[in-house]
Amino acid sequence: MKRRGPLQIVWVLFLMLAVGTAQAALPEFTGLVQKNTPAVVNISTVQVAENSRISIGPEMLPDLPDGSPFNDFFKRFFESQPEIPQERRARGVGSGFIISSDGEILTNAHVVKDSDEIIVRLSDKRELSAKVIGIDARTDVALIKVDADNLPVVNIGNSDDLAVGEWVLAIGSPFGFEHTATQGIVSAIGRSLPSETYVPFIQTDVAVNPGNSGGPLFNTEGKVVGMNSQIFSRSGGYMGLSFAIPINVAMNISGQLKEHGHVSRGWLGVTIQPVTRELSESFGLDRPRGALIAEVNDGSPADKAGLKRGDIILEYDGRAVSESAKLPPMVGSTRVDSKVRVKILRGGSEKTMRVRIRPLEDPDQVAAASPQGEKGRMDKMEMSVAALSQEERKNLGLKSGGVRVTRVASGPAARAGIRPGDVILSINNKPIEGVGDLKGSLDSLPDGKPVPVLVQRDSNAIFLALTVPKA
Repeated sequence: MKRRGPLQIVWVLFLMLAVGTAQAALPEFTGLVQKNTPAVVNISTVQVAENSRISIGPEMLPDLPDGSPFNDFFKRFFESQPEIPQERRARGVGSGFIISSDGEILTNAHVVKDSDEIIVRLSDKRELSAKVIGIDARTDVALIKVDADNLPVVNIGNSDDLAVGEWVLAIGSPFGFEHTATQGIVSAIGRSLPSETYVPFIQTDVAVNPGNSGGPLFNTEGKVVGMNSQIFSRSGGYMGLSFAIPINVAMNISGQLKEHGHVSRGWLGVTIQPVTRELSESFGLDRPRGALIAEVNDGSPADKAGLKRGDIILEYDGRAVSESAKLPPMVGSTRVDSKVRVKILRGGSEKTMRVRIRPLEDPDQVAAASPQGEKGRMDKMEMSVAALSQEERKNLGLKSGGVRVTRVASGPAARAGIRPGDVILSINNKPIEGVGDLKGSLDSLPDGKPVPVLVQRDSNAIFLALTVPKA
């Protein structure tokens, strides 16, 4: 047998140490699953709907010979029969977790919404009927309750302490397979989804499938840090992207649902848009950040505090607004009637405003109008415009000013994103009162430097960055 040299022995020992260190770094989920599975439940729902109606009609007449005296009798009999409703029972499945020993359970709103029957199956195979305490569709959180005592409960953690790369574990009922455990890492935090405004989602690569909705997401300490809610998929199944509602958000919502039966959210009263690289340059920002105010609702907290179109919100209540999508969850979670400091950029200078937050209200949408009136060509911009009538301004909710874009060719206006039908409200933060005013403003713009242009598109006001070509 060949003897190993000293260097070989050292190398083997090094490899053994490296493998042992790597194994030690991997989390051990066995104890976590055993401890927390009893507090995770399977939820099955039934929704009864009237799908169709069976009609007893002449097509069910017996086959009698022509001229039979019974033909008229049977015809009158069947035509007088009522339609019979046919019920359809739609079944659903989801997950949830127990947050109080007397039977309070958190789950997703979409799991139990519009259900006529909710059955909760516990880990000991008991099946209990549940009632809905409250549902908040905006955050997709629901609080339900079963009639039981001394139930096992989960340990609630703090989702604000989560870090990207941290190990997490999900327990739920994908496709109805109860108490399935899957693991992964936190891929991102504070993620905004197009369909959700008030939830800064936790993105993970934990395998989540239909049926996992409403189930808990645990950290390695066995504390719930999120509630699994959505997946991103082109096939309907898991594709490596899953999203969980932060537990701090879910618990705040459930507390309001339990106490009031509904949720109160803070309302600032502005329409915002992202700050692109071009817009940041046009407003004099060092880099793209903040939330650009495109519109301020009349009489809103923002209006009363003096916020204006073209202001860029940089901080809200002492927290930096790194991008526009971060602002709505901040505002929504603000206690109603509280005063917050809002730092803005206006005219190249930073200033701080104090805003009293009010309850959220849904503003009415205004309709667009058809172009007519005085017209003009802006050859330098490769576009044509038309003046607005008083009726059009009224329909658009405008007190004065504004011109409608009627044509856009390939040129600076098109590159800025201006479209036919847009109403130009201001250029470089100066209001546009009419066609002549627009032409004068365009002629005075600096060449080769982007400037902000405020347009109203359909019912929304947005800023675009327009660059006048060098002569």
